[in-house]
Amino acid sequence: MTDNAVRHVRQQLEQRGKGLGIRVGVKTTGCSGMAYVLEFVDDIDTDDEVFEQDGVKLVVDPKSLVYIDGTQMDFVKEGLNEGFEFKNPNAAGECGCGESFTVQA
Repeated sequence: MTDNAVRHVRQQLEQRGKGLGIRVGVKTTGCSGMAYVLEFVDDIDTDDEVFEQDGVKLVVDPKSLVYIDGTQMDFVKEGLNEGFEFKNPNAAGECGCGESFTVQA
């Protein structure tokens, strides 16, 4: 996670008032095949991988880790738009709208 992503996640957790961190995963969807899924984490499963940066926990399940290992997660603001941006070295391509990606087989 970049510093911007860490700050944003920390702020969201503080506003929420609870949570251990954020879970990042993938699901099959979109025009390219896979999409990122983000959700707050209140409980960590025994098989989850936990990464911590500046006190913020990033939790990834083993099935998703295969597809996002080495990915940089940033939080960007461009004009009125803001959101997380992923730089995934495993992605072979992305759809035109940027909502989904595909990996090499």
